[in-house]
Amino acid sequence: MISSSVEYRKKELPSKVQTIGLGLLLVGLLIVVLGYLVNPERSAYNNIIGLTFLISIAVGSLFFVTIEFLSGAVWSTPFRRVGEFLSSTVWVLPLLFIPLLLNVNTIFHWTHPAPADKTLIDKAPYLNVNFFIVRVIVFWLIWLLFYYLIIKNSRKQDQTRDQYLTKKNIKLSAIFMPLFALTISFTAIDWLMSIEPHWFSTIFGVYYFSGTILAALAVGAIFIVLLNERGFFVKGIHTDSYYSLGALIFAFTNFWAYIAFSQFLLIWYANLPEETFWFLARWEGNWKFFSVGLIVVHFLVPYIGLLSQPSKMNPKRLIFMSGWILFAHYYDLYWLVMPNFFKDGIPLSWIELGFPLLIAGLMILVFYYQAKKNNLVPIGDPKLKRGIDFRL
Repeated sequence: MISSSVEYRKKELPSKVQTIGLGLLLVGLLIVVLGYLVNPERSAYNNIIGLTFLISIAVGSLFFVTIEFLSGAVWSTPFRRVGEFLSSTVWVLPLLFIPLLLNVNTIFHWTHPAPADKTLIDKAPYLNVNFFIVRVIVFWLIWLLFYYLIIKNSRKQDQTRDQYLTKKNIKLSAIFMPLFALTISFTAIDWLMSIEPHWFSTIFGVYYFSGTILAALAVGAIFIVLLNERGFFVKGIHTDSYYSLGALIFAFTNFWAYIAFSQFLLIWYANLPEETFWFLARWEGNWKFFSVGLIVVHFLVPYIGLLSQPSKMNPKRLIFMSGWILFAHYYDLYWLVMPNFFKDGIPLSWIELGFPLLIAGLMILVFYYQAKKNNLVPIGDPKLKRGIDFRL
């Protein structure tokens, strides 16, 4: 049972949150529609970036909900609903992948391989349109199923206080983990690596996973700090919980850098033409500056910004660095995708603004409506009191 010393009174989020979310959504949607009318191919490439970014937030957030159940972590329990609400964006993923499925022949040249292209012909049993669509739908249904089952139990526990629901979620989380690893890896291969189907990397799935976890942590940290500082959670939460959150972000910043460098080093050391051409393409024209910038944006700035213990516990610093990491993940996805469209440079335009604004609006609105219907704190969780009292 939950101790009577836990004080939680549900507060409605301000209506301006809905207004901001709706405004961003409408502006982003307008730009996306105009972009598809003006330059459908460029918009489709941006759509891939937007889709894989939103998958990072939705499925990455569900990953952390399940990790809490599996590990028995207590410090994150007061904040778990943030992850649950953000993972509910899994419902809106079809809004982004349906336009891409309608343009699959424009984006992926493996859909129409040349007769002399033995590599693509050999890969045809996997890289074909029908099987591609089947994988997209099956992966989405797997994410949706585990989201529904795990979140249903978590919210039911608010009313029943039944500790057995936690045990059920632990079992579901254990089943989800290997499925998550497989689906997120094949998602990276299908949507990102297959844009250039002659290239391959054995750790590309892990590379996307590392960025996914960082992005999910970052957006969760923004919501957590803003809500806690404004009194939407429960009384008594210490900044030590911020430190745990900041330490996780710092750890995965290093993990991303390790995987990124490992992928580069192995390909550079082997010096095989079928692998090196992918990196060489990102050293053409202005892309060389973008590639160097990736090291600074995605690693050096977050590393320095979150290196000290006080920086991980400072609410303003944590919000700023989390926002920076979200930008860095989008920057990374742009670096992965757009050299296949622009070979020699980076002519940015208004088309690039559409999907970031659309996704920001979707996340805010989904979170707002979830918070309106449900408690912001899992008041029935037996670990809640220990999570509030958590100290390093």
